Amino acid sequence: MSRMSRAILQSSVGVCALFRKQLLQPELSHFTLSTRTVYDRDYRRPGLSPDTRWPWEKIRFDFSKGLEGIRKHLGLLKDEVVGQWKGPEGRPLMEHMLEQTRVQWEFRGPECLGQWVVSSDREIGGRSEAYLKLGRNNTTCTLYGTLCSVPPRDGETRYSGYVTLRSKQPLSSFDRKKHFDWSSFNTLYLRIRGDGRPWMINVAAETFFSHQRDDIYSYFLYTRGGPYWQDVKIPFSKFFLSSRGRIQDDQHPLWLDKVNTIGFTLGDKADGPFQLEIDFIALCNDRAHTEEFAYELHKRNPEV
Repeated sequence: MSRMSRAILQSSVGVCALFRKQLLQPELSHFTLSTRTVYDRDYRRPGLSPDTRWPWEKIRFDFSKGLEGIRKHLGLLKDEVVGQWKGPEGRPLMEHMLEQTRVQWEFRGPECLGQWVVSSDREIGGRSEAYLKLGRNNTTCTLYGTLCSVPPRDGETRYSGYVTLRSKQPLSSFDRKKHFDWSSFNTLYLRIRGDGRPWMINVAAETFFSHQRDDIYSYFLYTRGGPYWQDVKIPFSKFFLSSRGRIQDDQHPLWLDKVNTIGFTLGDKADGPFQLEIDFIALCNDRAHTEEFAYELHKRNPEV
């Protein structure tokens, strides 16, 4: 066999081997899945590198804390089982049926502040400050701070200037979601004392689909200012549906049997100090209020 034929044969064999390698062993880089696209859905401040660790790499194992957690959740499970024998939410049935008012949140000690979360535009690089403390004689809650609407200089964020006070998601044993059942009431009752600024009350309920996780029901809260307390009653029929700050065209009433959280938001673009003092947040059943929903309902099959 001549040199020419031997070189042609070797080159053809090499091409076939290379083609067979690419066909049977494709590159895995095209099928690699980013950890951020799967697990990280929270807001990430512009300019910060994403956290590419897997969820199990973020867990810190501690044997003593594990035993303490098991003891805690077993105690919660025991209270749930025993409470079901007494009645709804661990109370007698007659008391539950005849209930006209209920104080859901009140601030009578430092442990009550642990049920709330304070946030501001500092999470996105803003300059607003918000703090939460107990009022005089440890009987009220005071949200105070400074509002600043100057956006951060990151080249992406255009608007800023907000503060938020939100209740934590209630959990039952083994960190299962627990919902507030407000179906026996039709009005939200608050006792507050503000500085004249307008606030927004946000109520979040459980949803079926993941694209509805940002849906909240909101209504306005106008404070008078001054040294006097203000009693506010807002019917649940007045709350309107919004998602990511945009009011939705298709409005639906609030599901009162699966309420998750309630919150207060300030974003009136008036830079300066603010203060909101809360005595209690309660529910009541106003017999004089018969309105089911204050806004237009879009029927899929309208009546002729």
